[in-house]
Amino acid sequence: MPPRGHYLAHEVGLLAGVPGHTIGQWARRGYIRSSQSKGRPRVYSFQDVAEAMVVHEALLRGVPHADIKSAIGVLRESYGDWPLTRADLSTYHGALVAREAGFAYDVGKYVWQQVIDPENLSVIANQLNRGGWAVREIPDLAYIEVNPDRLSGRPAIRNRRIAARDVAEEADTPEGVEDLKAGFDLSDAEITDATRWWNVAREYEHAIAA
Repeated sequence: MPPRGHYLAHEVGLLAGVPGHTIGQWARRGYIRSSQSKGRPRVYSFQDVAEAMVVHEALLRGVPHADIKSAIGVLRESYGDWPLTRADLSTYHGALVAREAGFAYDVGKYVWQQVIDPENLSVIANQLNRGGWAVREIPDLAYIEVNPDRLSGRPAIRNRRIAARDVAEEADTPEGVEDLKAGFDLSDAEITDATRWWNVAREYEHAIAA
């Protein structure tokens, strides 16, 4: 599948739950790709954002940076440009493991060492199309979508070509909510979700880098 969507580093960070400069560091060090560009500024795809979400979660679960990098090298031959989201990955006591033929193997040390009872990791990237990392903090978010074929992948009101950030910022102005209702036929629930999403996502830009 070709890369889809277009995101700058700070936009990836909003969806992956880390500052934009962390995204740049991860790309330079080979944890993720900037598959929509060969130079600067780095431009990322929807698939690159999903990989960044898996990197973030793996780090939170205690997997060392070096092991993530090693796993990418091990898995890329079989799973292509986005191995962290294409492989059936899990974590187990700080190790990154992949399921193959019914077994789970440690792939963070350039070896296929069998482990048992892993904690599945594949669900993480599936949160991306509902709003990214913010969904972890707002699990009932219902009206935000991230679709690489709509608005180049910017988070938007579900099934609408209206950016969620634009709605949230307009709603924060005097008469903004009424203008959104009258001008775009948005519901209170859609406006509220856009505001909730933006209030959470924008905090990631100031988070401590992983």
